[in-house]
Amino acid sequence: MPTSSPLENLLARAESVLTRFEALLPAPQQEPDWSLVFACRWRRLKGPAGRGQLLPVRQVHPIRLADLTGIDDQKQRITANTRQFVAGKPANNVLLTGSRGSGKSSLVKALLNEFCGQGLRLIEVDKDELTDLAEIVDRIAGRPEKFILFCDDLSFEAGEHAYKALKSVLDGSVAAPPETVLIYATSNRRHLMPEFFSENLETTREDGEIHPGEAIEEKISLSERFGLWISFYPFDQDGYLEIVAHWMQSFGFSRQEIAAARGEALNWALGRGSRSGRVAWQFARDYAGRAAEKK
Repeated sequence: MPTSSPLENLLARAESVLTRFEALLPAPQQEPDWSLVFACRWRRLKGPAGRGQLLPVRQVHPIRLADLTGIDDQKQRITANTRQFVAGKPANNVLLTGSRGSGKSSLVKALLNEFCGQGLRLIEVDKDELTDLAEIVDRIAGRPEKFILFCDDLSFEAGEHAYKALKSVLDGSVAAPPETVLIYATSNRRHLMPEFFSENLETTREDGEIHPGEAIEEKISLSERFGLWISFYPFDQDGYLEIVAHWMQSFGFSRQEIAAARGEALNWALGRGSRSGRVAWQFARDYAGRAAEKK
């Protein structure tokens, strides 16, 4: 029988190695079916060659705009901006800042439920993956849907550089951002970055005018790239109780039962050290759970 030549043996071994190597490669990426998927999370696989993936959210949060009380002005402003966006009219990137638990992220989720039938889609991006923003935009560019890139609880510490990728996508790149993509971000910090007292020492005065130092200018330049700033504030007692009443009503309690729970609701907020919408929701869930257990 004829023997294989050294070249044939080498080619056979190379083919075997390539076959084993291909088995280790990630499977080809499947693009979401945006006609059925309303929201995705962007995740990068671990490893030096990790690829970014759009992972569909199987069950979108059901909260509605009508569920959010005590923030009517904020709700009106961001709803108007989003309505313009889905209608193909000019709209702004939005920065929602202020008190924790005041409804910032819930408002963005409610907007998705309000406008998903008109082509609005949402992609949630963690702070650690902001460097992938340009890649995400490239993946969805040219699609007919309107996309909100949602960055929740966004803030940067000293020495972090991911904010530069955010600045570039917002308004700092040679490439113009697509008309079908906006960024909505929530944060407890107005300027998204820590501000130190020592930075005030860099401020100078020339001819009676005050000029901030470079560190302050750098921090302000990031938040200024959001065209719409919406601020949220702590609720007073009446506002907090109004939210409690709304959620208790959603659990089927009568007005008399809601009024009887007023003292417990206030004690709950006192124990948590906050009268926020989140605390009101948590109290209503706890109260409803205890009531169901008694029955």
